[in-house]
Amino acid sequence: MDPRNLTRVSEFHLLGLSDKPELQPLLFGLFLCMYLITVLGNLLIILAVSSDSHLHTPMYFFLSNLSLVDICFTSTTIPKMLLNIQTQSKAITYAGCITQMYFFIFFALSDDFLLSVMAYDRFVAICHPLQYTVIMNPRLCGLLVLVSFIISALDSLLQCLMVLRLSFYPDLEIPHFFCDLNQMIQLASSDNFLNNIVIYFATVLLGGGPLTGILYSYSMIISSIRAIPSAQGKYKAFSTCASHLSAVSLFYGTMLGVYLSSAGIHSSQSNATASVMYTVVTPMLNPFIYSLRNRDIKGALKRFFA
Repeated sequence: MDPRNLTRVSEFHLLGLSDKPELQPLLFGLFLCMYLITVLGNLLIILAVSSDSHLHTPMYFFLSNLSLVDICFTSTTIPKMLLNIQTQSKAITYAGCITQMYFFIFFALSDDFLLSVMAYDRFVAICHPLQYTVIMNPRLCGLLVLVSFIISALDSLLQCLMVLRLSFYPDLEIPHFFCDLNQMIQLASSDNFLNNIVIYFATVLLGGGPLTGILYSYSMIISSIRAIPSAQGKYKAFSTCASHLSAVSLFYGTMLGVYLSSAGIHSSQSNATASVMYTVVTPMLNPFIYSLRNRDIKGALKRFFA
């Protein structure tokens, strides 16, 4: 290995979703619209929750944090992609790549943990309704969000420090529209065995843990709903967690689909295209999921604009 590799790396090149010049204006317009819809939709959720005292509950507190994380999540990748298309440049600095990777991992994990926390909130609301206000007190809600952010920040820092120990060839081309951790590790010129081990354990621990919590919460919720005698009562109980269940299915379904397709399709360009589902489409659809079938949110938005 050439010891000068690491010191000479000043920038990488993001190949994006397509190298065809005629597709660049179309990609720019499409992703600009998706980004604006994502920011506007999630911002409206935050404004509705913060402006309406009726929505100052644990469920909507977590929802507003999820919306904030979704805005930041898309903002780590899409603006840089749009800038590269507009300037017809594929370059990103080494420091910029590491920074982008850090915030991407941080907000992706925060999204994961917040969905798990929201599942716990629905579990307490349906399975222990009489103790809900006691258990889900403001202190616990704030603590759950804070712990989610701290764990996400620590894992992001660990992953980036592990990447910093790797060496790369100058003018490296990354077949993606952002600095993806897996792509970076596979393209390193030095041994990446330890990095792969760390990623594997982090995925099992920080990905599998929240998912297990969500599955357990919903298994208990379903058991409680089945015990409700009236059909109307069952429908009312299920409707309180239908939006969250849709968001969870969308988040984990798209992410799982990307990684399953990555295992089956050995084209990096196809993997980059599939990644659009959970990096752009999911954060864009979350506001629609939580607002279209939620009378409280729609009512708060009407009062806000009135």
